Parts: sequence; structure tokens; C-alpha cells
Amino acid sequence: MSDQKLALDATVQRSRPWHAVTASFLGWMLDAFDFFVLVFLVDTLAAQFHVTKTEMVFTITATLAMRPVGAVIFGLLADRYGRRRPLMANVVFFSVVELFCGFAPNYTVFLILRALYGIGMGGEWGVGASLAMEAAPPKWRGILSGILQSGYPLGYLLAALAARFIEPAFGWRAMFWVGGAPALLALYIRSKVQESEAWKQHRAPTTRAILAVVKQNWKAALYLVLMMTLMMFLSHGTQDLYPDFLKSTHGASTQTVSYIAILYNIGAVIGTLVFGHLSESFGRRRSMIFALLLSLATIPAWAFGGTLLIIAVAAFIMQAGVQGAWGVIPAHLNELSPDQTRGLLPGLAYQLGILIAAPINSIEYALRGRFGYSWALAGFETINIALLIVVLALGKERKGREFVSAQVRRN
Repeated sequence: MSDQKLALDATVQRSRPWHAVTASFLGWMLDAFDFFVLVFLVDTLAAQFHVTKTEMVFTITATLAMRPVGAVIFGLLADRYGRRRPLMANVVFFSVVELFCGFAPNYTVFLILRALYGIGMGGEWGVGASLAMEAAPPKWRGILSGILQSGYPLGYLLAALAARFIEPAFGWRAMFWVGGAPALLALYIRSKVQESEAWKQHRAPTTRAILAVVKQNWKAALYLVLMMTLMMFLSHGTQDLYPDFLKSTHGASTQTVSYIAILYNIGAVIGTLVFGHLSESFGRRRSMIFALLLSLATIPAWAFGGTLLIIAVAAFIMQAGVQGAWGVIPAHLNELSPDQTRGLLPGLAYQLGILIAAPINSIEYALRGRFGYSWALAGFETINIALLIVVLALGKERKGREFVSAQVRRN
């Protein structure tokens, strides 16, 4: 074999992880954008469809509740037939549903579409994360985990930008029409992303065999579900209603809210990268706990700050900690999952967590009526973060675990 051929093969091998991570990152970012668009339109759509704000908040709950269905469908497909094709199908599915949301004529149709969208959102993370983490060299898994998870706050940031510039100029329907663009990502996956070597090496022969492995590891699966439930309470409990909190409690304008959301999502992106990288040196669980302590210390200013400036700075730090903990999750979940079920189990634990935590927006909104918005947010998250720290401290980790045999990786 010529030196030129060897050099070309080496370049292709080095590019594989980056194409897989890029595809998974973009898929998660665009998926998050499609979800968070609605967060900025609660008041607008309540007026448009002649329903209460509580009913509009319920559409967010419906999306969250349907995500485990997507995790099961696309996770089983990923473990049985490979990561690439299910990921392409998933991206096209959630993009088309998001596009249709922009044509919804009434509340009932919109609610059904948001539930269907939840299936697509639920399938993307598990398949994309397994593809990315299996492609990543173990020594780079922490930082690449952070990069992958940073797609979530970046999607939120893009939604905030859309709320600032697209919605005022083109109306609320255009916000959802833009969400149909991610379908083009399927072309990139098809042309650049190669199938996972780890899946080829450990693929289960049947769907029944996949489920049997999950059954054998039921204790670990329950632990992952518990951890992810608390993680979902953390992220959605600090993000989904925060724009409404800023408007209702502090009288912030839609423009101001979008700017604050942009700021705290920049903090979130920084947090995912910093703590994802730190997890390679300090371990997965310890890095997550450090991030959670940062958020816990910020709660008083985040919920009770007297001025919008204090609130904005606190929100930046808060989300740096929240998403800093999340930046470790893709690597941590995949390292704790059996080889034959890495497409299904991380995503299923992730989405069962969101199923249990799905009422979070309705719960916090109800607590707002009893205790006030600031105490509802602060009290709930203080208790949740404390519980999550205990669960992490009592858990296990398998940092640096090999997904592919050394021989396969060399070849």
C-alpha cells in the first residue's frame, strides 16, 4: 500500500469521530431549538387559540411525556439495525412535525402535533449520543460529551434569537416553519457519518436479546432512571418557565427576556464544555457534583435578585452549573450501559426520566400560585439539587471504558 493511501486512510479514520459528533451535536441542537420555540410563545399562542396559559403549558408537558415512546422506538432500531439510519429517520420525522406545527389551525391540532413531536425528540438523543460516544476516543470522551450536550443550550439560544428577530417580523408560525430545516441534516449523516464499529462488534441478534440484556441489568437501569429524573427536574425546572417568570415577576419585555435567555444560554454552553472536560481529570460524578454546587449557591440571586442585572448574571452562572452537570451525561450514561443496549438504555433512561418529570412545568406553575414565583422555583430546585448530589455520590462510574476492542480501533 502506498504512503499516500496510508495517509488518506489515516485522515479518514481521524475524521470519523468528528463527523459522528458533529451530526449528533447538530441533531440535538436543532431538536432543542424546535422544543424551546414554544417556551417563548406561550402567551402568544394562548391568545391565538383562545385558551388559558395553563393549557398552553400543558402542550409542553405533552411533548415531554411522549419522549420515552421515541426512545423505545428509535433506540431498539439503533441497537438492532445500526445508528445511522434510525438517526436519519428521526431527524426527518421531528423536522416535518415541527413544520406542521406552524400550520396548526386550533389548539387541539397543535396539542396532537406537539405530542408527536415529543416522539421525535425522545428518539434523537439516545441514538445520537451512542453514535458520538462510540466513535470518540476514550481520552476525548469527556470534552466531546460536553460538545454534544452543548447543542441543547445552543438550541435554546437559537430559539431566543428567533423570538427576538423572526417572530416580531414574520409571526409565530414562521418560528415553527424554520424548525423544518433540520431535515437537511439527514443528507450530511448519509454522506459523511459511518456506522458505529462498536455496534458492529456487539450487535444483538434479535430485539428479544436486546430486551433480555436490559432485564439482566434492571438495577443499573433503575438507578439511571432515578438519576435522569432528577436531572430533568434540574434542567426543565430552571429553564422552561424562566422566561415567563421574568415577564410576570419582573415585568421584563419580550425583547429583554430574549436577551437574558441568550446570555444564560451562553453560560450554559460554557458550562457543558468546562465540566465535560474536567470530568476526564476529576471523574464523571465528582465533576457533576461540583457543577451542581455552583448552581445551588446561585439560587438566591437567581430567584430573588432585586434587579434585572443581578438576575441576568445569576441566570448565567446558574445555567453554567446546570448544563455543566449535563455536559458529563452523554459520556456517563453510555459508559454505564451494556454494549448490546447502548442505543436503547441511555436514551430510555433519559426519556423515562423526562416522563416522570414531565409535570414539572405544571407543578412549578401551581406552586407559583401558592407561594409566589420566586419561592416556587427556588424551593423546588434547592430540594432537587440536594437529592441529586446524594444520588450521584452513592452511584458508580466507568470513566474511560473501551467500547471498541483495541484491535478494531487500530484497524
